[in-house]
Amino acid sequence: MTDKAIMTPKLWTDRAPEETIQVYKEWADEYDSDLAKRGYYSPLRIADALKPYQNMISGPILDFGCGTGISGEALQQIGFDDIHGTDITDEMLKKAEDKGIYSKLWLSQPGDAPAKPGTYDLIVAAGVISLGAAPAEILSDVLDALEIGGHLALSFNDPTLECLNYDKVLDHEIKAGRAKVLFREHGPHLGDLNMGSDVIVIQKT
Repeated sequence: MTDKAIMTPKLWTDRAPEETIQVYKEWADEYDSDLAKRGYYSPLRIADALKPYQNMISGPILDFGCGTGISGEALQQIGFDDIHGTDITDEMLKKAEDKGIYSKLWLSQPGDAPAKPGTYDLIVAAGVISLGAAPAEILSDVLDALEIGGHLALSFNDPTLECLNYDKVLDHEIKAGRAKVLFREHGPHLGDLNMGSDVIVIQKT
């Protein structure tokens, strides 16, 4: 599958989990090079947004929907060295494993909770809880997997923001007193598509 075929608005649409797995299975070999050519900013922006909170985070962290490990590389660059990763596509996980970034990797199933409640102090989801990938409701499961006071760093790209469902779930969690937003900023996501994203850092309360 070529980069032109994969990097179109059709990527950001509702579809069955099996179709999503197939998309990323076929894309795994070219994923890193395609995104490098396109200008993929969100993982680096997420890492940068986490810098003020690093001294509040201890223990292993989870890269949820880690793919080939691009977000793991960005986290490693700012000093995180005990990174776990999970993804629903085995072909992507094999690429991540080859990078030697992760202390633990596993294949998850669509709809699986990331971990048992209270497991992690930081979970990162770069472009994962978004239209065409994980459904909006998984945000609540990710919050469950955090310790009280733990952090979730994620990005909502422009199609996801336009969808509104993802912000509705986040707003619900805020109103329920389970989360507060520490940081939110719009910026570049995919440069050559002029697509932006909101990078968001949330604390579980």
